[in-house]
Amino acid sequence: MDSEQKLKLIQDACEDKKAADLVVMDLRGKTVISDYFVICTGTSKIHCRAIADGLLETMKDHGIKGVRCEGYEQGTWILLDYADVVVHIFAQEEREYYDLEDLWTKLNTERAEEKPEEPVYAGASKR
Repeated sequence: MDSEQKLKLIQDACEDKKAADLVVMDLRGKTVISDYFVICTGTSKIHCRAIADGLLETMKDHGIKGVRCEGYEQGTWILLDYADVVVHIFAQEEREYYDLEDLWTKLNTERAEEKPEEPVYAGASKR
């Protein structure tokens, strides 16, 4: 299954569980971490876990297993890593605090504005 198909399943699963403020960040060509970040908000720890549970079940039903899951017990920032699509399920306070959308936007803007570095020559001084 390609990343766009995974993304569609993930979006549908999040919407089925009434995830709020669903955002998809297209990271293709910007990082090797993942093709997409999906960021959404739950209204409580229980709701965040319900979103994660629904997503895990949907993906398992479509033969996608072996996901890396972090933060489930705390329920305030749950990360589900499907390799080419990474899902961040936040409680509202954590989403505002970490503000991944702004962080990644700034990072990509700053990288685009950087000037190319001068080459470094090992063992020799630049003259």
